[in-house]
Parts: sequence; structure tokens; C-alpha cells
Amino acid sequence: MSKFYITTAIAYTNAAPHMGHALEFILTDTIARYHRLKGDQVHFLTGTDEHGSKIYQVAKKADVPVQEFVDANTQKFIDLKKTLELSWDDFIRTSDPEKKHDHFAACQKLWKKLEANDDFEKRQYSGYYCTGCESFITEKELVNGLCVIHQKPAEYLEEKNWFFKLSKYTNRIIEIIKNKEVEIVPEFRANEILEMLKKPTDISFSRPEKILPWGVPVPAHEHDKKDPQTMYVWCDALTNYISAIGYADPNFEIIQQANQPNQSARKPENQKTSLPAFWPCDVHVIGKDILRFHAGIWLGMLLSAKLPLPKKILVHGFLASEGQKMSKSLGNVVDPIDIVNEYSADALRYYLLSQVPVGYDGDFSLQRFKEIYNSNLANNLGNLLNRVITLALKLESRIENRELRIENQKLINQAWEKYHEAFKTFAIQEATKVIQDLAAYGNKLVDETKLWELVKNDPAKAQEIITELLEILKQIMLMLTPLLPETASKMCEILGLEFENKNFQSLATEIVKIEKLKKGIILFPRKN
Repeated sequence: MSKFYITTAIAYTNAAPHMGHALEFILTDTIARYHRLKGDQVHFLTGTDEHGSKIYQVAKKADVPVQEFVDANTQKFIDLKKTLELSWDDFIRTSDPEKKHDHFAACQKLWKKLEANDDFEKRQYSGYYCTGCESFITEKELVNGLCVIHQKPAEYLEEKNWFFKLSKYTNRIIEIIKNKEVEIVPEFRANEILEMLKKPTDISFSRPEKILPWGVPVPAHEHDKKDPQTMYVWCDALTNYISAIGYADPNFEIIQQANQPNQSARKPENQKTSLPAFWPCDVHVIGKDILRFHAGIWLGMLLSAKLPLPKKILVHGFLASEGQKMSKSLGNVVDPIDIVNEYSADALRYYLLSQVPVGYDGDFSLQRFKEIYNSNLANNLGNLLNRVITLALKLESRIENRELRIENQKLINQAWEKYHEAFKTFAIQEATKVIQDLAAYGNKLVDETKLWELVKNDPAKAQEIITELLEILKQIMLMLTPLLPETASKMCEILGLEFENKNFQSLATEIVKIEKLKKGIILFPRKN
């Protein structure tokens, strides 16, 4: 059993969840579920980023206490677990009101590690700051004085802040990315961050407490008491990936090192891995707009603290709406909850996984959504299941599943090879295509053999074909399990199989018996 630690970026709680959040959560959840089915010990982390000047200002404008404001918005993200059929193992909040993760202590511990390495210096900052990005930006990054992402003027600031000496680590970070010691997926995103790192720079890592009272306090020294500082939001937010697995614990480094594969102090395979041993992270899943923070600042922080680096950073693109950027002013924002309520969580999961290539920008079109729903889910997958079950139950004499014909076994083996390769390379769209191709093959087999006639005129031949089709449906159900968990569960019930606490290997040995089939469950009713 291997450990597998996967994270989303923590969502900023200045507003309610949107379709972009749904894309990232569903993508990460699908990868996590796949690894559980492989038999890996998975830790899937998500959460909310609840500090920063933007949140402070929005709450103040609404005349709501900041903690109350973030509590309300955070609950909307927590509710997505049920709405979108997500399976995270832990949810971290950076305001940490219940002290569940000791996030403040973890942030301050990491700060002191960086400080002990002489990687902080107090300097005067003069420049631009985008509140929307929660980021200091250069004048060159502005277009007509506006932030290119938020299309709003940046604020000019003059402050005395603590600076992290990122420039000290820039050359090493470039080397790490080029050598794929940390792999950026897709590769063209690696080229983007390498371009950004060409000009080494240090990063403002704090803001005066009198300007930003909402956040994690910088560990103060006697000479700092007249100028208390609050950690810059990204220093606080990025630390969540280790604070959630016990970084505040004084023994974190000892436990984490003892559980590395090249160490002798390893736990038995059947014993649960301690949380610190999950580090380094196997995959950080993030949006393209925060790549420089994760592949620049975060790597610099870890190098300074002498902690292992994450293995991969998977970068997804943005979602447009009908070809235009989603915007409240344009009235084209699509609420994922509305789609789930009208169709289903699995219908939304399928669209985002099949129509948005991982790493690239995508588009959510309601018309396209309906077309995909009806053609791929209702007419292909749902239709195959309904036809085969209906015809199977018409057979008077019934036999158990038997070995597939060589050509069909070969087809399934090739499908699994493509499927596993798709997950290995994060090409999840290709995994959905494998499933659709199998379902299309099944429907073609029904049509070409005129199976409905064979059931009446040649029951023995019909039984042979039906048992093979039931095996194909079982394979489809297996492949669907990480992508469309509710659909896979329903298919398992229809096929008369046990679904709970299974993995790919154990489910593959199950035999579909016609006498256990159930009729009457429609997976995807057609929509007009």
C-alpha cells in the first residue's frame, strides 16, 4: 500500500463557490477516488483561505464581524461535499476557529524556521498591490493601470514590511522545475513559471497590523512591539498543506523523515500512516492564476525550511461561460448548485471531466451541457444498461457469466490500459472517452446481432451475447467509480453486485448473475 497525498488550493471566502471551484474540487476528487480504488492510502485535503485584506474589507463594508462573515461563506464550501459528491478526508480553515489543525502555531513555526535561516529582512515597500489577487505586483504587470485578472486599478502602497529572500532560492527553483524534481503538469505551465522566475525578486511577507489586523500575527521580538505585523496572506495560506497534517507538532520532522521510503523506521503496510508521513504532497491541484505562488514562493519556503518538496503541481485553466469570462456584470455566472438540482451531481461531474481538458481553459455552455447529457449519458451509457437488463430478464433459462470471447477480452484489456494511462498523465478527458467507446461498442453489438430477436428465436446465442454485455457493463461501472460515484453505485445495485469497501481488484472478480439483476432504475432520464 502506498500513501497518496493530494490537495486543492484552499478557496478564498470573500464570496460563495462558483463553477471554477466545482471544476477544481471534482478533478481532485476524481484523482483521489482513483487512487483509493487502486488500494493506495489516500489523504485528500481541501479547505478555505479566510484571511487577507480583501476579506477584511468586504466584511467591514457589510458591517459584519469578520469571523462571522468567513464562517457563513465557509459553510457554503463545506456543503459542496454532499452537493458534488466529494470525498475529502480533511477540511482546513486558516482562521482555525476550533483550533483543529493549530494552523496559527504551524505558520509561526514555519516563519521561525525561515527566520533562523536568515531569510527575512525588514524593508520599505513601495509599489502596487492588487486586493483582488491579494498580491504585490509590478508596474509592468499592469495594463493601463489595471490588474489584468480583475480589471481594477491596483493600489499604490508605501509600507515597512518583512521581506522573504526568495531571490536566494530562485536559481535552485529553476533547476528543480527544469529537472522535474517538482513536475509541473501540463508542461507548458512549467515554461510559464520559468519565464516568471527569470528576474529574481524578494517577496513582501507581511503587512502592518494597523492596516491588516485580520490574519496570523508575525512572531514578535522585543524590538518589533512598536510595529506589529500580520503575515501576508500567501505565507499563511500556503502553509495549510503542512499545518493540516500536523506541522505544529514538535515531532513533525522526525515522524515525517522516519516514514520516508529510504528510511529503516517504516510502519507495517497494514498500519495506518501517521499524518506527518504523508508529506511530501504527491499532487497539488491549483488554478493557473496561482502558479507563481506555488511553484515559486512555496518551493522557496520549503527549501528555506529544509522540508521535502511536493512531487507534482497540476495546473488547471479557467472556465468561461458561452465563450465569455464569467462575470456578474455580464449576467453569465453559472451556479453549480443550480445544475446539480436540475440534473445531478454526476451530470455536472461528467461534463467538467469530459469537456474541459486538464490544464487548459474550458467553457461551460448550457446548450452544450444538455447535448452531452443526452448523447453521452442518456442515449449511450444509460440506454445500453437499460436495453441489456431488459433483454436479460426476458431469458427463460439463465446461465452464469462465462469467459469472454478473445476479441472482447482483448477490447476490455486495451480499454483498461488506456484508462490507467489517462489517470497516470492526468488526461481525465481520455478516461471518459474510453468509457464512452465501450458503451458505444455494447450498443453496436446489441444492434448488429438484433439481440431482441435472438432472445425470442435463439435463446442460447442470446445468453452468450448478454453475459458478455453484462461483463462489459461491469467494466464500465468499475471505470465510472472514481468519476461518477453515484452512477457507479446505482449500476452496481442494478447488476446485483456489492459496492461497499471495494477496490478495482476485488470488484473485477465479482460475477454478474442474471437472477440478481434489478430493473426500473433509470440512470439518466432524457432532458428536453
